[in-house]
Order: sequence, then C-alpha cells, then structure tokens
Amino acid sequence: MNLPKPKTVNVDLYIGGLSNIQNVPNLVKLSANESALGPSPKVLEIFKSGFNLKKYPDGKSSKLKETIAKKFSINEDQILIGSGSDEIISLICQSFLNKDDEVIMSEDSFLMYRIYSQLNGAVVRFAKNENNKFSVSETLKLVTNKTKIVFIANPNNPSGTYINSDELVKLRKKLPENILLMVDDAYAEFVTENDYKSGLDIFKNSKNTVVSRTFSKIFGLANLRLGWGYGSKEIIEAANLFRPPFNISGIAEKAGCAAILDDEWIKKNVEHNEKWSKIIFEKITSKKIITNDPVANFFLLNFDNAKLNSEQAFDIFINNKILLRKMNTYGIKNSLRVTIGTDEENKTFLDILDKNF
Repeated sequence: MNLPKPKTVNVDLYIGGLSNIQNVPNLVKLSANESALGPSPKVLEIFKSGFNLKKYPDGKSSKLKETIAKKFSINEDQILIGSGSDEIISLICQSFLNKDDEVIMSEDSFLMYRIYSQLNGAVVRFAKNENNKFSVSETLKLVTNKTKIVFIANPNNPSGTYINSDELVKLRKKLPENILLMVDDAYAEFVTENDYKSGLDIFKNSKNTVVSRTFSKIFGLANLRLGWGYGSKEIIEAANLFRPPFNISGIAEKAGCAAILDDEWIKKNVEHNEKWSKIIFEKITSKKIITNDPVANFFLLNFDNAKLNSEQAFDIFINNKILLRKMNTYGIKNSLRVTIGTDEENKTFLDILDKNF
C-alpha cells in the first residue's frame, strides 16, 4: 500500500523529566524547576469567577501585552505572546531559519533550542563551556557566514550558572550585526547578583536581539503554558506571521496579567528562594557534591567526589518519595538536578542528604 509519507527530519524528540513513578504515591516533584510557592493568590481569585468558555479568546492578547508593556516600560507592538516561552523559541526559529543555516548554543543548553533549530533545517554548533559557564570566546570561534542565530539562557538551565552583564554586552558587540542573538530570561527574576542584568534590561532597544520570558517559573503558571518575547518591530512582525490564531487561552491571559502585577508575591518568591538556596548550597557542598553557586531556583548536582553516584542517589530519593531530574538527555554524566521546593520539601531533601551522604 502506497501510504502518505511524512518528511524526514533529523532531530531527537524532547524527553522531559518524569512526573510520576509507578507504585510511588504522593511523590514530591523537585525535577522540573517549577515554582515553590505556586501562583499568586490574585491569580487563584480569577479561577473563582466564571468564564465564557464557548467564546474565543482575544487573538491578539491585547490586555496581556498592555500589562507587560506598562510593567517593563516597553512597547506593546514589540511583544510576542506564546504558549510558553517554548513557542517563542519555535516562532523565532520558523521565521529566521532556512535549511543549512547554522545556530550556536552552549554544550549544555536548554534542549528546545537545538530541537526547534533542527526542525527548521538548521545545523547546530555547540560551544564549549568555561568553568561550567557560557563562553563568549568559544561561541565567537564558531561563527561563520552561515550563522543565523546564537542562543543563550542567562541563567542557564541545567547548569544554573550565568554570565555577567558586561559579558553579555560583549557577546552582542562581537557578533556580526546580521546574526540574531536570542536571550532566554526564564530565570531572570530569581537573580539578585549585582553584576547581573537581564536580557530585557540590556537589549530593550536592540534591533538584532530577541528576549524570551516565561510565566512557568517564578509566576507558578507552568500548567497554563504562557510566555512572551520582546524584540524589534521587524523581528516580532516576522514571528507573528507564523504564530497561530488564539494560541493562548483567555484564562491564561487573565492569569498572566494578575501574576505579573503582584510585586509582593514576586518578592516573597525571591526571598524564599534566596533563603533556601543558601541553606541547600551549604549542605550540598558539605557532602562533597559539586554544584553551582546559588543563582536560580535549582542546583545541578555532580556526584564525582561524593559517597554515592547519581543513579544511587536518584534511587535513594525515589525510595523517600522525592523525584529529581536525571541529566542523561543533556549528556551530563553522573549528575542530577534538584529544584528548590517548599519549606517542608526542602527540609525532607536535606534530611535525606544527611542520612545517606
């Protein structure tokens, strides 16, 4: 039978972390860098009111764009709304990449950069890290006349490291003007270091840089799939040609507006994260587990010098009903990633560390 054949694409499917384990009830999930405190109470109030579910949402997400623009003092018509920041990445790749174009990213970058690039026919080049950080010099070595996009998450997932604002500015200045720089600000709200500035703060007026942001992390709206991007009018207009109509729900839009305006709740999340990141960092390093300095809401744990290896550690935590993220899909050996959780979850995590390491 001569059936229709899909096109051939050389790409590995995204394999996310586990959400549950068979026969392990009441599992505590510290594997996906989700919010410890969850959504703002103002968001939860929205769900108590009624929704006219039979009506389509505003296809332009006008209210959310207006809210974001006022919050960050940016232009509404330069904002791109997506179903998670994943869709922002996808739309940028669709609108800029042709077959055999090249993209550059760090060797341990977020998996979706390479996947969306490959889906659009691009060749992925991986820049070596320096001291487990994104390297500007190693990235620049890979630039050719085929390079179209350079991706950087700052802070980076899964390494949990960042480059300072001077280095990020240097990267943009050293790159040719015709190469698009995409800066992923997914964890920007958590960072309190003095030498850090977000991509949005640095590149608000850039003509050849696009910034992505998400509501899945500090805002606690991962289940609603909501994100946004910011770039020049030309970049956003190009991406909007590929954006499907009604790509986010009206419920997500309302929740996003409420979440981004609740400064008190954002502050509470940052304070919670700062407190526990210091406590967890001290405990981890005392057990000879190698990790990053605390910056975002997670740690990458390397077990090369520890009492147990990563597989043994994973099993111990599962047996105690805590799920961590394996790093196999990133090619990072003997490592796990842990998210900072609630007070109770963090105490349990530390107690397991003490008893087994």
